[in-house]
Amino acid sequence: MIVPAPPPSPSAPPPLTLADARALQGMLGAEIGPGLGERELDAVEARFGFTFSADHRTFLAAGLPLGSPSWPDWRDGDPEELAGRLARPVEGVLFDVEHNSFWHPRWSPRPAGTAEALRVARAALATVPRLVPVYAHRCLPGIAGQWGHPVLSVHQTDIILYGNDLADYLRREFTGRSGSLFGHATVDFWSSFVGGGPGIDVTAPTPYRPYAVTVPQAVEQLRMLALERLIGRPHHPEQLIEAGLTALVLGVESESLPLLAGLTRAERGEADALFERVLTELGLADALPAEDAGAQAGAGAGAGAWAAGSLVGREGVRAEGVGAERVRWELVRWWLRLVVTGALDPAAGGDLISYEAWGPLDGPPALRPLVDLTDAYADTYAETCAETCAETDADPHGTPHGARERAAAAIVAEAAALLAGPWPPPPGAAPPRPERRTEH
Repeated sequence: MIVPAPPPSPSAPPPLTLADARALQGMLGAEIGPGLGERELDAVEARFGFTFSADHRTFLAAGLPLGSPSWPDWRDGDPEELAGRLARPVEGVLFDVEHNSFWHPRWSPRPAGTAEALRVARAALATVPRLVPVYAHRCLPGIAGQWGHPVLSVHQTDIILYGNDLADYLRREFTGRSGSLFGHATVDFWSSFVGGGPGIDVTAPTPYRPYAVTVPQAVEQLRMLALERLIGRPHHPEQLIEAGLTALVLGVESESLPLLAGLTRAERGEADALFERVLTELGLADALPAEDAGAQAGAGAGAGAWAAGSLVGREGVRAEGVGAERVRWELVRWWLRLVVTGALDPAAGGDLISYEAWGPLDGPPALRPLVDLTDAYADTYAETCAETCAETDADPHGTPHGARERAAAAIVAEAAALLAGPWPPPPGAAPPRPERRTEH
């Protein structure tokens, strides 16, 4: 198992109860039939050869959603149709193996012939936990006794996170509630598609977790999202809405902020325009960054160490190379803080900086150690996944997961060292770093 990213709250959500499940089912707008009893649930698992996760099992025990073919009818549904839905995630991967040249990096080298490649892939997929349909092609990992797994939307190898857990997914899908997706896939194979593997899709929105607990931090978050947009990084509408909601709750005052924060799922197309209005109203839209704003503030890596800085206007970035360079350095500092404070996965942050700063800033020597450590993390991930697909709770220094933890910790340490120095780092050789102790 890949350990999921921690939620922004200090404790994990409680297990789903029958009362919680019934309340959620009241929001679905679906016919709700009698819940499945323990014997019925056991019989379904035995018949189709899989297990429900604990929260999925509780949800179905509370009531069985009906009235739409998107809801699996585990009591009276057509057995062939249900078997087909259970097989669909694996068959989708196999389709991409056959037709789209997909090959998972953890598998042995791809055979030259398609038929043999499919045989090897099918054998590897037979060892992977099943994905069990919740609604349409939204799935939960079928791991008995476990709860809190994120819900995945699965179409062949196009697999994305659709909810931090079952309850969160249902609120998103059926009530239009917006919020940040901070979970990672928690099943070893599927994790590599949606951020649980080494790094991220660097062209996708930055997968940071909300961190603001004060007004300055909320404004900082809005400004940094704006800076990301200036260098062409995309954002999910939910990220803009979440940032607006956080700012509103913390007391930031702007005429358009309640409109942004209150957008429903159906209205999220308005998020970009409202976000721009909020920036203008807060005076962030046209400011230039100070040369050394908060240069030494990075030394304090805790939640309160978010240094103030200014926003570079859109025209300034397009017209002036120095302005564009300042924007990227300002974003690097923000991404480093997200890594150090735990709001951004270390490998994801390293990949992001490698992509958005290392190349565009012509390979500044100060970033070389971070880039190298990020590459080392990816190598460690591939090597340890090849050794085993079963994580254990043994001594972390003796397990593959422990090796990945140490590689991630090295990225965090380097991020903190960068923040402790002058900003932006002076040109020239990379600063000396204390020798890191390697544990065996």
